[in-house]
Amino acid sequence: MTNVSFHTYAELDQEQRAALLRRSEADLSGVIEKVKPIIEAVRTQGDEALVRFARDFDRSEGVHKGNLKVTEAEFDAAFKLVDAEVIDAIKFGTENIRSFHEEQKPETMWMKEIRPGAFAGDRFTPIQSVALYVPRGKGSFPSVTMMTSGPAMVAGVPNVAIVTPPAPDGTVDAATLVAARLAGVETVYKVGGAQAVAAVAYGTDTIKPALKVVGPGSPWVVAAKRLLAGVLDTGLPAGPSEAVIFADDTVDGSLAALDLLIEAEHGPDSSAYLVTHSRRVAEEALAALPGFWAQMTEQRVGFSTTVLTGKNGGIVLTEAVEQSYDFINAYAPEHLEILSTEPYDHLGRITEASEILLGQYTPCSIGNFGLGPNAVLPTSRWARTYGPLSVTDFVKRSSIGYVTAAGFPLLAGHAHKLALYEGFSSHAIAVSPERYKHVR
Repeated sequence: MTNVSFHTYAELDQEQRAALLRRSEADLSGVIEKVKPIIEAVRTQGDEALVRFARDFDRSEGVHKGNLKVTEAEFDAAFKLVDAEVIDAIKFGTENIRSFHEEQKPETMWMKEIRPGAFAGDRFTPIQSVALYVPRGKGSFPSVTMMTSGPAMVAGVPNVAIVTPPAPDGTVDAATLVAARLAGVETVYKVGGAQAVAAVAYGTDTIKPALKVVGPGSPWVVAAKRLLAGVLDTGLPAGPSEAVIFADDTVDGSLAALDLLIEAEHGPDSSAYLVTHSRRVAEEALAALPGFWAQMTEQRVGFSTTVLTGKNGGIVLTEAVEQSYDFINAYAPEHLEILSTEPYDHLGRITEASEILLGQYTPCSIGNFGLGPNAVLPTSRWARTYGPLSVTDFVKRSSIGYVTAAGFPLLAGHAHKLALYEGFSSHAIAVSPERYKHVR
């Protein structure tokens, strides 16, 4: 049997417990140094650098300066290349995602009378240009296209573009193009990795600069976002996949093993833990893993075994359910499954998780492919301060204020006192009787 990492939590010291919380992108110092020259090359050389990096990093000989942008004909051809059942699944997920995010959309403007004659509120307007990063290195992900483009289009962003790595022949994944068009996005660029983030930050002859970039990616993409955070809005921190499967003693351990493999198979840099206070569940899961590996493709077995036998995955056996809650809240996972016949009994004790999937019929697969809530989620413990990608990530909020002549004296009097206290003479004059001399 493959030597799956098994941690008896009570036997770990503080340093060992802290090590369980670390993600693969926790230390990006080495990657950042490699990314810096990539960004500088794109800034100074534009399309020429993008073509060179497509060849060097994506092994794509089919990309040149004339075809960095996907053509209408390529979109049309994609629908002929993708199986009808897959297109139907993309349509199904796209509809659910749009429906969910329509409910999130804030009203365009609201105002409240704070005091008689004094009104204040908010107005929401779409961000004018956003780039959506869709990874490809370890597979093809039309689901990421669905998740990122859905809320962007619901929000009404007028300029939406997708950046995604090209294949060796210079094409873009056909299902990704299908998902883009079904969502209403017609601009797709054949560029990935750190160079894609740089391209949408600075712009090139082909690629228009964007105000914001969203979407998950490798440590190289995460590093580029950090370096370019002063040039464009880099959105929520979304790195390699991670999940915690929490199981109580009411479920079969083999089910926990089945779901533990979902996020673990994304790549060797993923993180995945089964957390349980039931030794029976832990041992059943351990015994069931080889049977599931036997049904998976060789590549995904390789990824998931690397995760589950390494330092970013495995099984954590706690002493009691409260200790499981504490571990989950400290870990703050991207994906959390609560496997229990009574999942709501546990929900109230868990506050630090970005996506929480309840019960034995809600695996991460359902969330990833179109239940409706967004599956682009904060990683590396950022669930403590960030939520899932949403419509609000694609709009900006402006405060609105309006004071009438009747409401002015009360607010002006209080503002005048504070202005004088803080030493702002112009502030004070603007709300003094002097104002009435200049109002028509």
